[in-house]
Amino acid sequence: MLLYYGSRIFFDLKICIFEGMSWFGKKDKLQLIAFQTYGTEAHFYARGRALEDENIDLAAKGFFKLFVNSLKRFETDEIKNASVIIRLSNGKIFEGITNKNGYYLINEPAEGLNQMINEEGWLQYKISFESATLKTRILHKNSFSGEMLIPSKSSKFGVISDIDDTILHTGVSSSLKWRVVFNTFFKNVDKRMPLEGSARFYHLLHKGVSGNEANPIFYVSHSPWNLYRYLELFLKKNNFPKGPILLRSISDFGSLKNRKQKPQKQKEIENIFKSNPRLRFILIGDSGELDADIYIAISKEYPNQVAAIYLRSVKHKKKMLRVRKLVENHKNTLILLVDKSEDAIKHARQNGFI
Repeated sequence: MLLYYGSRIFFDLKICIFEGMSWFGKKDKLQLIAFQTYGTEAHFYARGRALEDENIDLAAKGFFKLFVNSLKRFETDEIKNASVIIRLSNGKIFEGITNKNGYYLINEPAEGLNQMINEEGWLQYKISFESATLKTRILHKNSFSGEMLIPSKSSKFGVISDIDDTILHTGVSSSLKWRVVFNTFFKNVDKRMPLEGSARFYHLLHKGVSGNEANPIFYVSHSPWNLYRYLELFLKKNNFPKGPILLRSISDFGSLKNRKQKPQKQKEIENIFKSNPRLRFILIGDSGELDADIYIAISKEYPNQVAAIYLRSVKHKKKMLRVRKLVENHKNTLILLVDKSEDAIKHARQNGFI
């Protein structure tokens, strides 16, 4: 549940301070943020967001600058009901429109997409605004880049990973969640530390036994889309394999309290399974929140698609006791509680994943 608590605090702060206001009393330039997504060779799937550009400096340092950047991430000025158009290298065009929160989603069948992917399975495209009135407010030229992953036929399995306290030191299990707030909103990306050995482990999984399997890596989190670029930069700077980053809208946070609905993370993982029925998946998370519950529930519903589950241990006795009981009572899936990445690497080698 990456950064949920900190995000909630800053979202409420946005409402108190910035509702009905724009930064510095002027209109900002516009931008289209194309999220890295995934599809198939016969199905195009793209999503992203149209926003005013707040000129957030991800390299900024100093308490005040970091605080202002954090507010800007959540004081977003969305561009609703905006027409957008996507162009592929073969001339194929897709059209869409943004919703009230500025998000667009293009989900359409298409043929021959595999003919435009690179060796890692990435399909690149361009997206632009179509409205003449909006074009006058574009930051640079009216063309923004996007990428969609089509898992390679050489892939033997896929990897679905949580982010907080799985690959990124966050502090979700800390008391009152203040460590989450501090780490997220008052630390530069360069100061955020990955869990030791996690990037190496993910590269080994990506390469597989042969070294050229190009096994897809998906990063799935309960964090809001507002933190997309922050997390994208963290993964890049710390040399993690590139993969779709799947987050959630702040407006969906209330669903966490609705026990009748599946968690958003679970829905995202199930969508990945359905899009890649031939692949089995390794699920990686931590023992601090609900990863164990979600992963075990998925393994029961899709027993033939879960190859293994790795759960990082956290420094919280009650949480670890609860997760150990869950693991002990679930015998049908390969599950390992790990203290460090080397334990997972050793286990993955023994089981023929790397």
